[in-house]
Amino acid sequence: MIILAATPIGNLGDASARLVEALTTMSIIAAEDTRVTVHLLKALGVENRPRLISLHDHNERGKAAELVELARDTDILVLSDAGMPTVSDPGFHLVDAAVAAGVVVSVLPGPSAVLAALAVSGLPTDRFTFEGFLPRKHGDRVSALREVAAERRTMVFFESPNRLAASLTDLAAVLGAERRVVVCRELTKFYEEVKRGTAAELAEWAAAGVKGEICIVVAGAEARVINLETGVAEVLALVAAGTRLKDAAADVSAASGLGKRDLYEAALQQKTGKSTPAQDDFQSLPLS
Repeated sequence: MIILAATPIGNLGDASARLVEALTTMSIIAAEDTRVTVHLLKALGVENRPRLISLHDHNERGKAAELVELARDTDILVLSDAGMPTVSDPGFHLVDAAVAAGVVVSVLPGPSAVLAALAVSGLPTDRFTFEGFLPRKHGDRVSALREVAAERRTMVFFESPNRLAASLTDLAAVLGAERRVVVCRELTKFYEEVKRGTAAELAEWAAAGVKGEICIVVAGAEARVINLETGVAEVLALVAAGTRLKDAAADVSAASGLGKRDLYEAALQQKTGKSTPAQDDFQSLPLS
């Protein structure tokens, strides 16, 4: 069996009784950084000295098959340095291989930076998305932010403190200076800080430099109340700028709540005089 276990994201007091029991009894642990695991064992007063196998981003694909075969006979505990394995950490390829091979995968739930940041943010929690780390390069980051600009759900990102100011600046430029943002720093630790404000305000705050582990929580886009005529005009403007008609209709629909099919058909009629879209152009467009 493969057992995924969440480890504390800062405060050792958050280690669950089940985690301590597993650390005490397991004979094999696959760890993102074996040195971190050794420190965790000592810090929690665990005297067990299991076999430690390194499992990180650079070797996981190669190690997965070996570990899966080993897990047929022996339970293997899988740990990342903090939080839940597979969530922006190693573990996914191992789980994928285990599932494909029919090996049981179980989980010991526990601390999660994503959920901790979401809960403390004060932003809506009923629907949310986790977007992982933003790209390092400015151009790639802007492109990634454009993809989620119309996202209605609350979004959670991880970010390096060294890139926080640049990312918040790009976020303000792409998603709007007034978009509500919460930066959660050093969650569960002594210097925990939750900073709330607009994207522009937090970009200015971060410019002075920020240290520690960072989560960014971003409010979803607000639905714009526009009529079909205005929506069609926006679709045609996107088309004039080079966007495919069905993609433009989908983008405007996501931002406004207007039906994709309604926007597509009305825009097509204005653009070409056709009252019904060609089947091959419209067949993949989902109904609203």
